Amino acid sequence: MDSEQRERRIQTVCLLILSAAVIAFAMWWLRPVMIPFVLATFFAFGLSPLITFQMRYLHIPRLLAAFATLIVGCVVLGLLGSLISTSVAQLAENVDVYQQKINQLLEKTMILLEGFGFDPVSTFNSLSALPIERVSGMLRGMTRAIVDLLSQGSLVLVFLFFILLGGSTSTQPSGGVLGEIESRIKRYIVAKAVVSAATGALVGFVLAMLRVDLALVFGLFAFLLNFIPSIGSLIATLLPLPVVLVSPDSTLTTIVLAIGLPTLIQLIFGSFIEPKVMGGSLDLHPVTVILALIVWGMLWGIVGMLLAVPLTAVMKIFFERIEHTTLLAELLAGRLDRLQTDT
Repeated sequence: MDSEQRERRIQTVCLLILSAAVIAFAMWWLRPVMIPFVLATFFAFGLSPLITFQMRYLHIPRLLAAFATLIVGCVVLGLLGSLISTSVAQLAENVDVYQQKINQLLEKTMILLEGFGFDPVSTFNSLSALPIERVSGMLRGMTRAIVDLLSQGSLVLVFLFFILLGGSTSTQPSGGVLGEIESRIKRYIVAKAVVSAATGALVGFVLAMLRVDLALVFGLFAFLLNFIPSIGSLIATLLPLPVVLVSPDSTLTTIVLAIGLPTLIQLIFGSFIEPKVMGGSLDLHPVTVILALIVWGMLWGIVGMLLAVPLTAVMKIFFERIEHTTLLAELLAGRLDRLQTDT
């Protein structure tokens, strides 16, 4: 009996590996359609409390509530698109100015190192030929990814409208697996959105007070990248550094504050406020989160990294409800002691 059970487990693991490979290829191949659909689904989770509020307290029919919520989504996407397009145009106009400041910064650094007895040619062999495209490459790549995401906004809005319209007319939460997924993901998205919005607003306000170029864009990036655990906050903190360094009005105090204050904001929200607001709602181990970022980032790029945590949480919930995959759910949660007792 033990040998048969062991053989069944081996067969189950093999089938899971094959199924995962096929599903991953299908999701990568269908990403032009799957990305807008998944985004619309998670937007629907985040906007559903607004529909519930309108239906419960304002006694508005679901159709009208869905239309009003869709209008809110269109306004938000329009504001984001205009902000990003304006900022990209501003970045393109200041390319020559940034190039001159980079050259001046490199010359001053070489002179300083030469005064200390270092060979500036060998030390800055790679940096001396550094074009502005490489310095601002991370910014442009990020803005290009977000612009591509917003360019699919029409398809996202179509999916979003029909998902909102086809939802349950009851204001009470549904039960079963789908109800558990809905409650967990909705709680995660709403809490994460509130914390990320506060983080982005504070970062943008601090950089604007310091007169940093593209302060609103960096605040928007702080909001969006906060959905990427650990890595996102680090990238959002370092993004303003090239612009601050090459700005003609930057002083040493401005540079220190432009890096130190956003770092302090990220630490306060990430280490104290966010854990209290969200708790362990998704029940995922930190190693699982990092692996999920890598896998979903390979499949769907930056959008996959933004959605890595909730997508992995959905998979874990399904694994918990299937008898042969409960061990995999425990593995995703990091409960290795239970794996040892079960084996």
